[in-house]
Amino acid sequence: MQYASVVVFQSDPAAAQLVATSLSRHFESVHLAPSPEDLRQTIARHRAKVVIVDIEPARLSDVESLHREFPAASIVCTHRLADEEMWSAVLTAGADDVLPPSDIPGILSSAVRNALASRGAAA
Repeated sequence: MQYASVVVFQSDPAAAQLVATSLSRHFESVHLAPSPEDLRQTIARHRAKVVIVDIEPARLSDVESLHREFPAASIVCTHRLADEEMWSAVLTAGADDVLPPSDIPGILSSAVRNALASRGAAA
């Protein structure tokens, strides 16, 4: 079963490609945003329902503004050293999950779970 569009921003191009390839099996389309500044335009252009954001180069304020601007989109953040305090802060900012970028199965699971939730809410 395939879900709607997803946008991926990862600061490491190899990690971005790995995440995109994994997600492409489950989403209609996967688009890479080259920078945090390009996220909004890419999300809007492709009407993404799921956004994967590397919060090392992006900021919590970016997550908050993405959540405000795209309330129907699920935001899954990645950070290589996320601790409980960061996890809490990111969720408070509007993200649905925080995972290490190396946890491809976790990112995929979170993205699919959140796509299902947003699909159910839209029905």
